[in-house]
Amino acid sequence: MAVTEYLRTHRERHLGELFDWLRIPSISAKSEHRDDTRQAAEWLVERMLEAGLQTAEAIPTEGHPIVIGEWRGAPEGAPTLLVYGHYDVQPPEPLDEWTSAPFQPELRDGKIYARGSVDDKGQVYLHLKAVEAHIAENGKLPVNVVFVVEGEEEVGSPNLQGFLVENRERLQCDAVLISDTTMFAEGLPSVTVGLRGLAYMEIHVQGPATDLHSGSYGGAVVNPANALAKIISRLHDEKGRVTVTGFYDDVRDLTPEEREAVRQLPFEDEVLRREVGAPALGGEEGWSALERKSARPTLDVNGLLSGYTGEGAKTVLPARAMAKVSMRLVPDQDFRDIEEKFARYVEEIAPPGVTVKVEALHGGMPWRADPKEPIFQSAVRALEQAFGRTPVFSREGGSIPIVQAFQQTFGAPVVLLGFGLPGENAHAPNEWMSEDNFYRGAEAIAILYDEL
Repeated sequence: MAVTEYLRTHRERHLGELFDWLRIPSISAKSEHRDDTRQAAEWLVERMLEAGLQTAEAIPTEGHPIVIGEWRGAPEGAPTLLVYGHYDVQPPEPLDEWTSAPFQPELRDGKIYARGSVDDKGQVYLHLKAVEAHIAENGKLPVNVVFVVEGEEEVGSPNLQGFLVENRERLQCDAVLISDTTMFAEGLPSVTVGLRGLAYMEIHVQGPATDLHSGSYGGAVVNPANALAKIISRLHDEKGRVTVTGFYDDVRDLTPEEREAVRQLPFEDEVLRREVGAPALGGEEGWSALERKSARPTLDVNGLLSGYTGEGAKTVLPARAMAKVSMRLVPDQDFRDIEEKFARYVEEIAPPGVTVKVEALHGGMPWRADPKEPIFQSAVRALEQAFGRTPVFSREGGSIPIVQAFQQTFGAPVVLLGFGLPGENAHAPNEWMSEDNFYRGAEAIAILYDEL
């Protein structure tokens, strides 16, 4: 078709434009890059207008701007598609672990190396190129398309929810399309139909008023580090199940059909073990490693702090200890309910002689889509044409809280079409995106517009 031929003819230019965007260090977490982040938003506005969108603007927020681009010239009755993405990126540190400079993009072995290449500038930009192809070849789009591209995703999207509610009427749509996830495997296009939620907690254990000499007081005073270790040891049973009272009450178990679909995915436990460099895999008994890391709830200690940890010896009995704990949640768990249950359970099992305080830091709801909805079938057909393979439906173990925000605000289905790949080093040194996925992703989106 003409639009895919257009995209193939202009691949070199499109890649060069992406490289220009990647050179802008739009690090939302660092105040010294505030001007760079604004520049990245303004750069995108210019490219939107050049691509043929009818309007584009960078709207100020209390933080970084939100870019809105619109094309609303489709025939009456045509659906409106809202495309979400983000132009801010993670800090690049540690810099000495990068093979090439993080903001000097390089193409090596079919991979685009740069901070933000896959998360999320490359995935956002392929959407814009799909729009450009349709307008260049046909003078129009077959659907209405609205872009919402924020600059604060990497710092928790503090201004997005309010912006969506405030602009609900302007942004009302029939479906939301997000490309900020990965394909299940190289060459295997994927539609993500589930995400886990999150309850992130801190446990604070206080013992004596100050650190004490372990020789003078050890054995007579309860050690907060020991007490915290006892608490942590009681958060799982011998079968790897979370022991928090009521933790599994609302878990919607996988159906036999869903478990069979997971078994059909090209996944090997040994490959995962080698990938992470662990001596063995573990987790909840009765479930495969793939189910455990994507479709089952979990509880993990993310950090520990107590006592003296410097070089050499210091015989100290610490006054306090702290642990950070994250719980990944599945439908139909509610992070607020889990926060309460976790705090109550920790307080119940805390040994005497210490004071325990449990604090909730961050939470998000799990999400699950119905792949039988028409837009998912349209996405399947588009991906199959672009990649030459029937896509799979998969779940991701991580959390993307903004998915629920879009679904609740607009009452529209959210479709996650990611073009990243496993091992792409998002948030880590040497982040990369597949050059082929950048090109094929644009083709898939262009075809999707026609399918819709």
